[in-house]
Amino acid sequence: MKKISKYIVLFAAAIAVSSCDDYLDITPVGKVIPETLDQFRAVLTTGYATYPEHKSLTAVRTDELILDEFNDNLINYKDIYIWKDANPDKITTSFHYQDLYSVIFYTNVVINEASKKVAVSEERNQLIGEAYALRAMAYFDLVNLFGKPYNAATAGTDKAVPLALEIDLEQAFIPQSVETIYNQIISDTNEAEKLLNVNTQTKGINYRFSKVALYSLESRVYLYQKQWQKSLEAANKALTIKNNLIDLNATPVLATKYDGAESILALEDGLINLLKGLSYASTDLTSAYNQQTDLRFSTYFSASGTRFRFKKGGEDAQKSSFRTSELYLTKAETQVQLNNIADAKSTVLAFVKNRYTPTGYVDLEIAINAMNAADLTNFILEERHREFAVEGHRWFDLRRTSQKQIVHTIGGDDYTLIQNDPRYTIIYPANARLNNPNL
Repeated sequence: MKKISKYIVLFAAAIAVSSCDDYLDITPVGKVIPETLDQFRAVLTTGYATYPEHKSLTAVRTDELILDEFNDNLINYKDIYIWKDANPDKITTSFHYQDLYSVIFYTNVVINEASKKVAVSEERNQLIGEAYALRAMAYFDLVNLFGKPYNAATAGTDKAVPLALEIDLEQAFIPQSVETIYNQIISDTNEAEKLLNVNTQTKGINYRFSKVALYSLESRVYLYQKQWQKSLEAANKALTIKNNLIDLNATPVLATKYDGAESILALEDGLINLLKGLSYASTDLTSAYNQQTDLRFSTYFSASGTRFRFKKGGEDAQKSSFRTSELYLTKAETQVQLNNIADAKSTVLAFVKNRYTPTGYVDLEIAINAMNAADLTNFILEERHREFAVEGHRWFDLRRTSQKQIVHTIGGDDYTLIQNDPRYTIIYPANARLNNPNL
C-alpha cells in the first residue's frame, strides 16, 4: 500500500529531536531536492510510511491485555506493562517520540516548499492538504502521549511537546503548552479543509487523507477537548460522505480491514504481530462482552486453552486509523453531552443493531430506551471499549475519562496504576531527554 518512491532521498536521515538549538540530527547521504509534484508526493509518501505503530505500546499500558510471562519478547515490554517509565531497562521498547517528529519533518517539507515550487492545481492542493492533516494527526498523538489530558482550565500552563513548523536547524526546540499544541492542530485541520478535494481515497491508497478522514480527525480532536457541538458537526460531515457499517449478523468479519466497508483511513496497526503473539485478552476485556449475544466476541477473539488470543492486528491488511464505527459512537457521546438524549439513543441503536444478535438487540433496545444520561454515557464508553479493543483507543479514552485504577501482575507481583495516576501521561523517552535538555 505504501510503496516508497525513488525520489525521496531528501535527507535520507536519522531524525531526532536534539539540543536546545537544533531541530534535527541529520546525516545526509544524498540530496535530491524535490521540485515537482511527483517528487513532493514521494516526500509525503515517506511521511505516511514513517508513521509509527505506537498504539500497540499504549495497549500494553491498558486493561485490555495480559502479557505471556514465558515469552522471550516479554523483556522488551515488561517495563511498559508495569508503567516503569522513569528508569526502564535499556532493552525496553521506547515510545515513538522521535518517529512522530520524523513524520512532521516530511510534512513540513511539503507544506513549506510545495506551495512555492509547484503550480496550483487540484492535485497540488490535495497534496498540501494531506500534509497539513498528517501533521495535525502527529501532533495530536504526541500531545496525548506526552502531555496531560486536555483540561480547558489548565491547558494553557500544562506542559506538552515542542512545536516545529519550519525546516530550521537553528530553532530552539522547547516544549509548548497543551493549549498551544491543540491550537496548532486545529489550525492545521482548518488549512487542510481548505485544500483537500478528494472525498474518499480508493482502496490501496486509502492510507492517504481525504475529506472524510479529515472530518474524522476533527471530530476526535474536538471530542478530546469536550467541544461537543464541534465534534458532533465534524462527525456528521464525515457521515454525510461515508456511513457504512458492517452487519456482523450477515458478514462476521473484522471491521479493521483496510479494504472493508468501514475503512476511512488505513494507516496504523493497532496491535503489531510481535505483541499479538505475546499477549492474551484480559479478563477485564473479555468480561465486558455478552459472549452469547455480542457478535464481536467470536469475531475479535479465538480461544487458547482457558484464555483468548486477539484476531485483530498483526497484518498490513488491518491498517485502521479511522473507521465509521468511531463516528457513530462519537456522535452518540456528543449528543448525550448536548442533552439530545433521544437522538443519542437512536444513534446508539443504529450502531448496536449491527453488532448483536437479533435477540440481543431486542433486549438492548429495551435497556437503552430506559437509560438516563449517565447510564447512556457509560454504555457508550463501554461500547467503545468493546468495539475498539486493541486498536489504540483505550489508553486515550481512559486518559480523557475516568483514569481508572489498573493492576497488572508479573511473576506473582502486582503493579498498580492508581486512579488519576501521573503516569497516565508518559514521560519523554530517555534518548529525547538526553539530546534536548529543554525537555
